[in-house]
Amino acid sequence: MFFTRSREITPLEALQDELKKKSKNPAVTSPHLTLRDRNLLEKVRTETKENNLNNVTRTKAYLDFYLQYPEIQWAFLGHMVSRNGGWNMTDLKGDFLTRLLSKKDRNSFFQFLERGNWLIFQDVYPQFLLYKESLKQNKPFFYLLSFLNISTFMETIWNHFWRNQDRYILCMALVINEQSYLEKRVVQNPVYQKEVLNKFEFFLQDLLSFNHILFPYEDGELAGQTLHQFESVNERILLGKRLYSVLFKNKDFLRIIVDWAKNHPHTGSRKDYWPHIFNNIKEGIPGFTYPIRLKSCQLRKGARRFYSPSLENAWKNVSQPEAEKGDWFENWRVMDYLVEDNEMIDGEIRNEYCKTLERLEVAALAKKTINFLE
Repeated sequence: MFFTRSREITPLEALQDELKKKSKNPAVTSPHLTLRDRNLLEKVRTETKENNLNNVTRTKAYLDFYLQYPEIQWAFLGHMVSRNGGWNMTDLKGDFLTRLLSKKDRNSFFQFLERGNWLIFQDVYPQFLLYKESLKQNKPFFYLLSFLNISTFMETIWNHFWRNQDRYILCMALVINEQSYLEKRVVQNPVYQKEVLNKFEFFLQDLLSFNHILFPYEDGELAGQTLHQFESVNERILLGKRLYSVLFKNKDFLRIIVDWAKNHPHTGSRKDYWPHIFNNIKEGIPGFTYPIRLKSCQLRKGARRFYSPSLENAWKNVSQPEAEKGDWFENWRVMDYLVEDNEMIDGEIRNEYCKTLERLEVAALAKKTINFLE
């Protein structure tokens, strides 16, 4: 007589089963809150708000957290992507886009970028703070996530991480969560659809490959990836997987990029990584049209650097309305993104980015302000 030995279920399979149950029965009974729970929630909300003033404060908070808790890889990925968000914001007041877009259109684009930046931080940073408290008390506090309007998906993931310490699953789950969270609140928001996403300028950005995510490192070198279909949540999540590969698959490379980040505080100006091309102070004579200054990512002899202001000199802090309620999690098949692939991505982006800058300079020299389609 033979007995078949039942196979032990893997942690990933257990996670899948739990998410399947939650997608079918999303209603969960809220636990009773103790006074300590209420005080902790208030502390989390306060600290999150204090760090969510603008792109610079958010970006610094991500890095500070990662340096203290390097197992939370998304904190560093979020830091580097947030730097890019800041550069995109200040580009709207820099040499190129002030010539190509009207003031109204640039303001609309900034509001779009700032809202997304703000929303992600107010969703993800409370998760980090609850993890920090869980370590401090040596017990998980993730049952409090629902009181902060954070998806039940992430409560399941954090409890899985607490038990299994799978860094990749946590990082990719956070990528899935934040991009799914943005989908209805920003990407499908009728106001942003009308004023930004359906307008010609956003297509122009995509056409010019200006959706680069750059990871600067030593001696002005760049790694990264390019996103061409911002409106696709699938493409944004897949971009997150590629960016993870660039940052974390090579430990020596990660150390170099982290060192760069620590030694170059984020200001929002592209001078942070290429001071030979950009300056946060305007050079030259106002209103004077210069000839082509760039060639192969080097300034021609005697050419003035391009203006790239710091964030504090480009935009004032914005008071944001409360985040829209609702849980995006409905389909457990987002689990498919959590399967790690072994593809190695070198992150070569410098040549592509150089060509983008050259195209932008030529377009800006045409001195035509292209208004959004009315």
